Amino acid sequence: MLKKLLLASAMTLAVTGAASACDFENTTPVKSLSAGFEAWKAVTSFMAKCGDFEAELDQEFRTKQPAAFAADPSLYQIGGVANGTLVPLMNEGTVRPLDSLIEKYGQNLTANQLIKINGETMAVAMMVNAQHLMYREDILTELGLPVPKTYDEVLAAAAKIKDAGVVEYPIGATMKTGWNLGQEFVNMYLGMGGEFFGPDNEATIENEQGVASLEMLKKLTEYMDPEYLVSDSTYVQQQFQQGKIAMANLWASRAGAMDDANESQVVGKVKMAGAPTADARAASTIWWDGIVIANNTSDEEAEAAFRVAMNGMTPEMVKENNDVAVWLIEGYVPGPLALGVVQTAEAGALPYPASSQMGLMHTALGNGVADFLTGAKDAQTTLKDIAGAYTTSAKEAGLIK
Repeated sequence: MLKKLLLASAMTLAVTGAASACDFENTTPVKSLSAGFEAWKAVTSFMAKCGDFEAELDQEFRTKQPAAFAADPSLYQIGGVANGTLVPLMNEGTVRPLDSLIEKYGQNLTANQLIKINGETMAVAMMVNAQHLMYREDILTELGLPVPKTYDEVLAAAAKIKDAGVVEYPIGATMKTGWNLGQEFVNMYLGMGGEFFGPDNEATIENEQGVASLEMLKKLTEYMDPEYLVSDSTYVQQQFQQGKIAMANLWASRAGAMDDANESQVVGKVKMAGAPTADARAASTIWWDGIVIANNTSDEEAEAAFRVAMNGMTPEMVKENNDVAVWLIEGYVPGPLALGVVQTAEAGALPYPASSQMGLMHTALGNGVADFLTGAKDAQTTLKDIAGAYTTSAKEAGLIK
């Protein structure tokens, strides 16, 4: 399905210059809050062409959005969201349906971009994202190593890279305590074939797959910077750019930065491949990123915000930033940087299981997994305590009776 989507994007009509600026002059103040990676920089720069627009690019956006959008009036009109970060906004009713605005101003959107919940379009997707393997092709070639396809092969390659001493650390990973570390467990656990919940929303992580996931994460840390518990996406990106690491399962949205000659010392050396598999499938999740419009804002502001947002999602923007992301926008031509996402999907990676209960589980994982990695608890105790923390939160939220 993903390959068809990318091919469909590549086959769209040639870009015209009509959207090089903006098709209207915006006079209503509009603000957005989103992540700060390169795709959002590209999209918001085109939003700004309409005027009276301010973009806040912040990697901690997911912790700020719920309260900011719950304010009345909302502190932002546009929100940058993904599978998981849309859920808390939906739960609080702080984003509005977009169908009427799409009818008026969204003629260039494709069906694949419309994120529908209960029959209403609640978000517009702009790109596909996934964590997949990025590797130093020159190092693997020099050492005669094949591109790892499984995590056992990653460990074997890391051992040889460490022995060769060609980089400071063979592996980088987004294992910062909190959301990032929780995501690493989610990836590995789904890759092991695990399921998070039973029929009544009870936690089901205390099993062989849970133990195996913790143990694999621990093995990987032996080849990382000892400060891995503060390592987020930007940290790993910079490790690559500075020539400090040889491999990482990093977000596709960071791939373009590897060839940015203004900040990277490894231009042309970092290549993309599918996420390594665990026992069952690729140990990654498929995400989309896109926009929502705040509910607690006037209809006039919502209309201006949507029109501004649409100017950020034009073929002209894609033409100037084709390799920054795996775009869902017309005009996108899949290139080498899309290969990792496609291979990850082909290897069975599942969509991130976004839900209210998953949000609580993700938080519990992010807070609890480090206890095993640091040796504070054994695997069984770690999983038991994480399940307990989730159950307490789920009962408070009415998800478990």
